[in-house]
This record gives sequence, C-alpha cells and structure tokens, in this order.
Amino acid sequence: MWRSGLKWMFLIMGTMIGAGYASGRELWQFFGEESGLAILLFTIIFSVACYVIMMISYEQKTQHFQPVLRVLIGEKWSFLYDILILFYLFTTTVVMIAGGGATLQTFHIPYSFGITVFSALVALIFVKGIKGMIQVNSIVIPFLIMGLISILIIFMFQNGKPWALQWTSQANWPAAFTFTALNILPLVAVIAAIGREIKSKREIKIASIGSGVLLGLISFIYNESLMQVARELPLYEIPLFAILKYFPYTMLIMMTCLLLIAIYTTAISGVLGIVTRINYLQYRLPLWLMACLLLLLMIPFTYIGFSKLIAILYPIYGLLNLYLLTAILLYPFVNRYK
Repeated sequence: MWRSGLKWMFLIMGTMIGAGYASGRELWQFFGEESGLAILLFTIIFSVACYVIMMISYEQKTQHFQPVLRVLIGEKWSFLYDILILFYLFTTTVVMIAGGGATLQTFHIPYSFGITVFSALVALIFVKGIKGMIQVNSIVIPFLIMGLISILIIFMFQNGKPWALQWTSQANWPAAFTFTALNILPLVAVIAAIGREIKSKREIKIASIGSGVLLGLISFIYNESLMQVARELPLYEIPLFAILKYFPYTMLIMMTCLLLIAIYTTAISGVLGIVTRINYLQYRLPLWLMACLLLLLMIPFTYIGFSKLIAILYPIYGLLNLYLLTAILLYPFVNRYK
C-alpha cells in the first residue's frame, strides 16, 4: 500500500517539479518575502487538490482527463477546458523540448541533435506505456529531490545566515492560490490518466498528503535560500545559479543534470496527458506510436520563439486555472450537499 502511494506521490511531484520550479524561477516569482504563510497554505491547498482529483479519477476509473473535468465543472465548461488543457500541454511540452535541447548545449551538443535525442528519450518511455513513465518517475524524482534539498541545506549552513522568518507580516498569502492554480492543468491531466490504476483510498491519502508536505518543505527551504541572495537575483536568469556560485564547478554540472531531469519529467508528463486523451478519443493506437507522432509534430515548433506566445497565453491560463482550482476545492462541500 505504501509502495503504491509513494509511486503516485513521485508521479505528482514529477509533474510539479518542472524546469521553472527546479530553477527557482517560479518560486521567486510567486513567493519571496513575507511568504511563510503562503507556502503553508500552498501545502494544504495542493494536498486537498491532489486528493480531490485522485478521488474522482479513482471513482470514475479514468484513463484521461475529460471525465474528471465533467464531474468538476459540468459538460459545457469541460469542453472548453478539454481544448485548453490539450493546447496548454502542447505548448509547455514544446518549451520543455526546446529547453532540453538548450540545456544539452552546455555539454557542447548541437541544438538540433539535442532536441532529437531528448525527444527520442521521451518517446522511449512510452514503449512500456504508463507503467514505464511511473517507473522512471519513481527512480529519477527521488534523486532530483535529494540533490535539490542537499544543495539548499548546505548553502544555508555555509552562508551562516539565519532564515528570514517574518511571521508578523504575511501580506503575500494570496500567492498560495495563484501558485497552485499555475500547475493545476497538468496535474489534472496526469492524475486522470492513471485513475484505473489506483487500487485504494489509502494510496490516495499517502500520495496527496505526502506530495503536498514534501513540496511545501522544499518550497520553504528553497524560498529561504533565495532570500539570502535576493540582491543578486536580478543578475541571473536562473535563480538557482545565484546559489550555485558558492559551490565548485562540478556542483554546477551536477545541478545542470538535475535541471535536465526536471525538464524531462515535465515533458513526459505533458506527452502522457495528450496521448491518453487523443488516443481515447478515436485512434486507439499504441501509446509509444502516438507519442512518436506527437513529438515529430512538436519538433518544428521548438525553432520558433515562444516567449510572446507564452506571455499572451499564461495570463489567460492563470485566470481559467483559478476557476478550476476553485471548483476542485469546493467539490467536497458541493458533493456532500448533493
């Protein structure tokens, strides 16, 4: 039971800990000063959201996200979100593939060859179907978590500064809702894809509470570490590098590899959400073949500048995500009333 619960927990965390989170960019954008309460609220909200989505997926024995959306927001709105999630997953996965190719350039691998290799590695996972993805997450995510926490704790001790705990003023608490909402679409897509694989409610409790508490702890330590180098962060595109400058060059290489793993897990989560939905819709092809076709379609888009597209789409995603998050948090009360 615990083993299955931990398996789902690492799947959830693999979806959540993308390149934006692992690099510190998302955390610093949403949290920063006066965010202790915000991170605590995020831990609670995230756990509740995971529990609700997993319970619906378990009860509906889902293979894709459409049934979950239908339960949460009704037939009419679920059609809109169906299209939105597919588009969201497509654009973010393209960005991840492009990011994978760019990261591999650190090791002097040409960009075109890098995205080809990265895409091939993503497709390879789906030869074993969903189980292959779950196995990969169960292996790589613990390494990613341990590596990230180790770096942050060592930095805090080496830096010799006390953590900037300021519980008297917590004006940034609303960030808990917007930060959770940012990641709610891929979370729904991935969890819904494994609905019929979940065997008991105890697995759901272990996965939802475990992922929420662990992510909350990592977020708190990461945010406090970034607070110590706050003045230097404007100089860095990736906030994590402001911390890594205090470490040997070999540590920078290691963390670059961990960032690559974070990009990789986000990419396979995005592909999983898309192929399970499209495959159920009408085609019924093997997942690995659907993944290959999808990735071939994505590769040309990696050569286009997506910064403007993302700048336009993400605010729209944010607003719609808040609506979906509200529906998720209210579902237990609405369901009990019914």
